[in-house]
Amino acid sequence: MNIEIHLAPYAARSEQSTGRRFSEPSTTSRTEFQRDRDRIIHSAAFRRLEYKTQVFVNHEGDLFRTRLTHSMEVAQIARSIARNLQLNEDLVEAISLAHDLGHTPFGHAGQDALNACMSEYGGFEHNLQSLRVVDALEQRYGAFDGLNLMFETREGILKHCSLANAKKLDAIGLRFIEKKQPTLEAQLANLADEIAYNNHDIDDGLRSGLLATSQLDEVDFYARHRHQVELVFPGINGRRAINETIRRMINALIVDVIDTSRQRIQSAQVKTMGDVRNAPALIAFSDSMRADAIVLKRFLRENLYQHYQVNRMTSKARRIVAELFDAFMHEPNLLPPDYQQAASDTPQAKAIQARKVADYIAGMTDRYAIREHKRLFLIDEM
Repeated sequence: MNIEIHLAPYAARSEQSTGRRFSEPSTTSRTEFQRDRDRIIHSAAFRRLEYKTQVFVNHEGDLFRTRLTHSMEVAQIARSIARNLQLNEDLVEAISLAHDLGHTPFGHAGQDALNACMSEYGGFEHNLQSLRVVDALEQRYGAFDGLNLMFETREGILKHCSLANAKKLDAIGLRFIEKKQPTLEAQLANLADEIAYNNHDIDDGLRSGLLATSQLDEVDFYARHRHQVELVFPGINGRRAINETIRRMINALIVDVIDTSRQRIQSAQVKTMGDVRNAPALIAFSDSMRADAIVLKRFLRENLYQHYQVNRMTSKARRIVAELFDAFMHEPNLLPPDYQQAASDTPQAKAIQARKVADYIAGMTDRYAIREHKRLFLIDEM
């Protein structure tokens, strides 16, 4: 039985896929995109997301989002939208679960620090690193490095890429060069990521005490939904009021994406995957909802991400990453054997060693990076 028979004609299908980098026999019990999802869930990189920060560093509290819980929330939102649009739920779930596999410890602060360290060696992009994880760094199979995922899954994971790096890739980089679109499933996973982190960062910000509801009442999108909650549940307050408000905000965003995307798909008259790739982006917010999302994102940047207490932790995080990188580059024998490049002073050898150091640091959890830093720089930590 073809379990993908219900999909829209422009949705991604396993049998129409570009395929895997290394040929493998198919199975009758799962589609190829289901296999991808399962491989991602069982990977070491996916498990490490449990201890990688979203906004707050892992040791700051047990109730804040991590990269793991965030990825699961993205997958849930993406699957809900995909079902309504008759897109491939398994593919969109696989992309959602894998999109942050290459993220450094300490969130964007860690990424920025590692990118600065790698400036002489090609830089560091976390989306490109996520692809590197599934293509090369995971070692679960005897026949090949990486997870050998389907082309469409890999394409969705690489949601952003510089033109210079795209030219160094295989066919996965062509869409950035040719300015074409990925699958609708990839577009959807990207937007679901935005819905998840904007709204759940509000929750974490309020839970931490760094944001106050009085501040959020100045954001029209939040204030409208909070007012609705108070009308339906007079006297409601505390966590229950916050949860009801955020739930309604997420629902409003999801409904808007479904309605807007359906209209855009119909207007573009797409019939095939080729039509999708040649059309403008089709999975999108309406203009009014995009305006609300921009205001919300700006509010979070100014009031949460740049809060002085967050800045203090991210300053420490940047210093930890930079000092680890510097120590490992100057003394590669401090690294585990698998991450040591043969000794040489040639530019090529240094670039290879730098990439190995970046792989090692990017794979660290928050707490492991802190512990490694202590081991290297504190005399009483061995």
